[in-house]
Amino acid sequence: MLKIIKGMKKGSKPEVIEPPPGPNAPSDVTVNHASRSAVPHPQLTNVKSQAIGRTQSPQPCVVEVTPLLKDVPVSERHVLFIKKVNMCAVSFDFGDVLKKVKEKEIKRQNLQELVDLVQSGSSKMNEIMQQEMVNMISMNIFRSLPPQAFENTGAIDGDPEEDEMYLEPSWPHLQLVYELLLRYVVSSDTDTKVAKRFIDHSFVLNFLDLFDSEDPREREYLKTILHRVYGKFMVHRPFIRKAITNIFYRFIFETERHPGLGELLEILGSIINGFAVPMKEEHKLFLVRALIPLHKAKFINYYHQQLSYCITQFVEKDYKLADAVIRGLLKYWPVTNCTKEILFLGELEEILDATQPAEFQRCMVPLFQQVGRCINSPNFQVAERALFWWNNEHIVDLIAQNRHVILPIIFAPLEHNIRSHWNQAINGLAGNVRKLFFEMDADLFQECNNQFIEKEAMVNHVLEQRELTWKKLEAIASGLGEDDMIMVN
Repeated sequence: MLKIIKGMKKGSKPEVIEPPPGPNAPSDVTVNHASRSAVPHPQLTNVKSQAIGRTQSPQPCVVEVTPLLKDVPVSERHVLFIKKVNMCAVSFDFGDVLKKVKEKEIKRQNLQELVDLVQSGSSKMNEIMQQEMVNMISMNIFRSLPPQAFENTGAIDGDPEEDEMYLEPSWPHLQLVYELLLRYVVSSDTDTKVAKRFIDHSFVLNFLDLFDSEDPREREYLKTILHRVYGKFMVHRPFIRKAITNIFYRFIFETERHPGLGELLEILGSIINGFAVPMKEEHKLFLVRALIPLHKAKFINYYHQQLSYCITQFVEKDYKLADAVIRGLLKYWPVTNCTKEILFLGELEEILDATQPAEFQRCMVPLFQQVGRCINSPNFQVAERALFWWNNEHIVDLIAQNRHVILPIIFAPLEHNIRSHWNQAINGLAGNVRKLFFEMDADLFQECNNQFIEKEAMVNHVLEQRELTWKKLEAIASGLGEDDMIMVN
């Protein structure tokens, strides 16, 4: 797990590294990337196309041993810093471990030195140095990701857990690049007014694309850095939320595959926690249009914990959203997936913990109709999870206040469970709930019991009449000759 950097320890006053005097201070390599030109409030899709169009490859650079920055005079550090940054922009083939071993080690050492420099805060970077460093970071992390396992095998409906995990072979360098970016973002020396020129909308879009990586180590860094960027660059917050929303839309309506969905939802959990009350209409629409539809995915178990936290945060912020959330979950209720049913029941219990009586009354009828079906589920885990609701004091209080509506709905499923469910433990749980209702209101319980007996008698009467009709038809058919024919409407 990555540690969140809360502050930077400083020793003496940082030295400001300035460019050497003279008309030109050229670097050995010029690295251009999409993030170089700030995009003034474009549409999100336009930013993406512009970012791709402006990306260029670095010029050739000789990777060689150089002295440490601390060992050279201050007047020479600017040129040396740029040279080290340019050497770090060179990519290597990690598919062959014996290829360019020396150059790979030099790059690793240079990256580590840059990380230590930014972390210590001993030397303050000027704008040119920051620009070149972010350029180098972009050249390393923004790349074409390999096809995911299901794309290679064609098993679109296969379980992601069965897919072979891809680990980035260049991680020894990539980790240090991410660490450098993290230290740069969290550093108290980083001025957002300057840094936003490099970490712009194009940078953010390309960065979000990396969440599609199958390497969990990379996604962990991405999560931490994006969270820090969101916290520090207030100007980017609406854009980041919109870009994440578009990722969710693509997942919901097109792919239903995204390795980094859990990490994105984890970031959103913190963001939602910071929403001001009363909540903006924009945020409510995000809940209804993006978060709730995420429940329809087949493999929701890979991100359900984070999704459930986000949903619950909304209800805790604004209890009036409980009705919309509960009805949304009922809309996407799984019909043939018992694992998802168990997850839904658990999430609903958390939502009901934050639900007020007035909102509960709006959705209690369809809610407990579904709970009744779960109680009668042949899958004992689904039935057990539904019956466990009666161990929650807040839910029991809500049920008690509305028992005249809920007990008639739930009485028949309870009786059928007690009489015919194959699992004895479930029979016992249903019996306990039945007893709780009896102690809650004996008169209402007896009234529901009488109605249940009457309905059962009517059902049995209909079955007997149907059986009698069939016997008459069989008798008539057997008494007729082979050439005779009857027609029954």
